[in-house]
Amino acid sequence: STPFRVLVCGTNFGRFYAEAVHRRPGYAPAGILSRGSAASRACAERLGVPHYTDVADLPAGIDAACVAVSSAISGGQGTELARALMDRGIHVLQEHPVHLTELTDNLTHARRRGVQYRLNTHYPHVAPVRDFVEAARRLVAQQRPLFVDAATPVHLMHPLVDILGRAMGTLRPWRFADPAPLPADIGPQPVRSLHGILAGVPLTLRVHHQLDPSDRDNHALHWHRISIGTEGGVLTLADTHGPVLWSPRLHVGRDTGRRFVLDGPGTGHLGLGTTAVVGTTGTFRTVFTDLWPEAVGHALDGLRAAVEQGGDALRAGQYDLAVCRIWTDLAARLGPPDIVRPATPRPLAVSDV
Repeated sequence: STPFRVLVCGTNFGRFYAEAVHRRPGYAPAGILSRGSAASRACAERLGVPHYTDVADLPAGIDAACVAVSSAISGGQGTELARALMDRGIHVLQEHPVHLTELTDNLTHARRRGVQYRLNTHYPHVAPVRDFVEAARRLVAQQRPLFVDAATPVHLMHPLVDILGRAMGTLRPWRFADPAPLPADIGPQPVRSLHGILAGVPLTLRVHHQLDPSDRDNHALHWHRISIGTEGGVLTLADTHGPVLWSPRLHVGRDTGRRFVLDGPGTGHLGLGTTAVVGTTGTFRTVFTDLWPEAVGHALDGLRAAVEQGGDALRAGQYDLAVCRIWTDLAARLGPPDIVRPATPRPLAVSDV
């Protein structure tokens, strides 16, 4: 079949988009669009594709564009670029975060132009997260969830909401309480907590509520961590990049003397492993060389499927709008994060601890 020709806009995080388009069967890089940095020109040269600095210079025949340029909420021009590309009949996959108002306008713009637009929150497409989501869907199909416990750095709260919605199969109903105020005499607290309901299930959310505005990822104390509990056990995503854990419920029968019954009929479940590890973890290097480009490719597959099916981009984007609305609500309740500028951390190996 004819390759899906994809323009990549930006080469900071966009380098993972460029790598995905270059590697993935059925896709072909159509060029790099950037402000003209040496790194962007080198990326275009490595891929053997043209480099552009203006949307007006783009040739015909480009099917889609990946906009990995900061949007207005991060002080960039990504949204204006996405709309200019849609004006030329190019389908768009835009990297998060995007403000709720921008997202609504982008989807409306796509409807007007007859093109597809998707917002990519990225992390739901990372392979260990997909494994967790698939296991969660099987779990909730068998047993009613009793709680969700989730943790995230503040700058990845938007993707967290998306992961939870996919895992639970729905977002509604949702509602949240404000976090408890912090007493003034206890000093700074890196983690803020709030409670609520998501998909009708009790939710505890813990947020690393500090941010280095010039280097967000490098100073997050942890990434996504999620547990979904049912009467049969707890399914846990230990980290955005894996592994997934299954911990069966501990339950031991008692005899008439209230002693544990450890042998005999009805004790077969005591042979279950206390926790099973699903999948393996790699290194941070393989996150960048393998997991992230493959995740981008998975998101691109979703955009391509939407292009082939056609339909109304605004109607298809209602779930994304709901995710963005919940993220906006949570961010408003938590308030602005504390600004920090810590020194370079010293990561430890498991052998150190």
